[in-house]
Amino acid sequence: MNKIRCMIVDDEPLALDVLETFIQRLENLELVCRCNNAVEAYGCLQSEHIDLLFLDIQMPKLTGIDFLKSLANPPKVIFTTAYRDYAVEGFELNALDYLLKPIAFERFLKAVSKASALEQQTAAPAAPALTAASASTQDYKEAFIYLKADKKMVKVMLSDILYIESLKDYIRVKTETKEIISYQKISFLEEKLPTDKFLRIHRSFIIALDKIQAFSATAVDIGKTEIPIGRFYKNEVLQVLNQNNLLES
Repeated sequence: MNKIRCMIVDDEPLALDVLETFIQRLENLELVCRCNNAVEAYGCLQSEHIDLLFLDIQMPKLTGIDFLKSLANPPKVIFTTAYRDYAVEGFELNALDYLLKPIAFERFLKAVSKASALEQQTAAPAAPALTAASASTQDYKEAFIYLKADKKMVKVMLSDILYIESLKDYIRVKTETKEIISYQKISFLEEKLPTDKFLRIHRSFIIALDKIQAFSATAVDIGKTEIPIGRFYKNEVLQVLNQNNLLES
């Protein structure tokens, strides 16, 4: 089961502790960040993939509502507040739910169930587990992933992928016939790909090993694209190329 990655944003330490305790009770939730203010929360969103945000409204400097309005691609949000007055505005911002403090666990559970239901509806079917070197060629040709792009789930055959490029909070997946831009972290996708077929050669690039046409000590050519080899990845890349008989000793 893929866990729902959560972040709590609240300027009250007690409220943070209560929500953290609630999250820890549920096996399908994972607490990634707990933040005291919107500035900390923004930093977490830049570095982590967050599925569900528990967001206080009344906070110093920047309210939860203003913070949410500032996000181009916000995660799912459950507002947590001691004030009823913001309920209408909260739902206008497509919040999943609106929890009044003090929050009872039963009410928390009801709100989280809405997020879980949405995750199940939109979850992309996982590619078959092909990380073992013994995976058959036929299995690999039939393996695929779904990527969310333009409000659709786009099917991508693994054997069609040339390379994947990180665009900060997005990825560009390049095949011979199309290019898909999806809101996703490259590290998350790296975990799903078979390690004997794909290789991360740079913090911004993953390549398909069987699509390599030429290479040097600093770059790999795939199609008409020259992809740099990151200096922190160089030793591992050259070792893998050796193992695949792509590089002369």
